[in-house]
Amino acid sequence: MEELVEKFSRGHKTAQEVVADGLREAILGGVLKSGQSLRQAKIAEQFGVSSIPVREALRQLEGEGLVVFYPRRGAVVSELSRDEVLEICEMREVLELLALRKAFSEITDEDLQRAEKVLDEADAQPDEELLGRWGQVNWDFHSTLYRPANRPQLLGIIKNLHNKFDRYLRIHFSALDYRVKGQQEHREILARCKQRDEEGAIEALRQHIVTVRDMLLDYLDGENGEDAT
Repeated sequence: MEELVEKFSRGHKTAQEVVADGLREAILGGVLKSGQSLRQAKIAEQFGVSSIPVREALRQLEGEGLVVFYPRRGAVVSELSRDEVLEICEMREVLELLALRKAFSEITDEDLQRAEKVLDEADAQPDEELLGRWGQVNWDFHSTLYRPANRPQLLGIIKNLHNKFDRYLRIHFSALDYRVKGQQEHREILARCKQRDEEGAIEALRQHIVTVRDMLLDYLDGENGEDAT
């Protein structure tokens, strides 16, 4: 945790941003575990700030689905949820297919080159470096293809879903060893876009989201089964 405090204390950020960024990374990276209590006084001491930015940062993370507040218990790292995975993927399937369909006729060769560059740069990184950036890489790729739709409200909703899903994507990357398959699926979507095969691209995207969903649901079902034995 000390390394994260030092990392996010650099730069020109408000105290709330420093605390929120540090805690978010700790939760997404598994330093802070599901169900773990987040004591405001201890966090304030670790970050060298007052209790006010800590409280604001925790409320921000609550809005992102990473923290839950309970009466008399206070803030707690939210549990990984099968229902959340299912709901987010259901929404992603509807909204992202819509975004790609709206964008498809406006996607330029330059857009396709940018999307390919994201994948090439990711492929050049070792696992330990890419793990912390997998959610951002995933968003950079997808958003490059959706942005030509010129639907900022739609894109904003989809980005929020990706933010909430980042924690699960890290499990997907590490515990489920999804790097190679995930990149193959990304390149299949890109290839269909290059071929100007709209229906093929839409179906490749749908299959990508469904595969992620099913793998995570199987993983969480296995985890819950182990806990119950």
